Amino acid sequence: MSEHSAEIDDVLSALAEPIRRHVLDVIAGHGDATATAVAAELPISRQAVSKHLAILEEAGLVAGHRQGREVRYAVRPEPLNATAHWLSQLADEWDARFAIIKRPAESEG
Repeated sequence: MSEHSAEIDDVLSALAEPIRRHVLDVIAGHGDATATAVAAELPISRQAVSKHLAILEEAGLVAGHRQGREVRYAVRPEPLNATAHWLSQLADEWDARFAIIKRPAESEG
């Protein structure tokens, strides 16, 4: 597996929950957002959003920064990019394997 396998595992685990993917979408759409602003767009409480944000932050997918009394969260694309790169490599490997299998099958016909 990749040298960044623990990071990729964290990202995939965090993204397995549909609400967390929606939280990321909301934050990305705003550029940055508070837990309160995110909760206003979801059918869950601010406290639930805060728990999801903590998991996303632990996976490196969002970063919180204090602005006055609020904590604003922004999406961090680096872990997503690393995971997308790993998935692309995995897909390329499977494409190569299928091409090897496909050649003899096509030549028999």
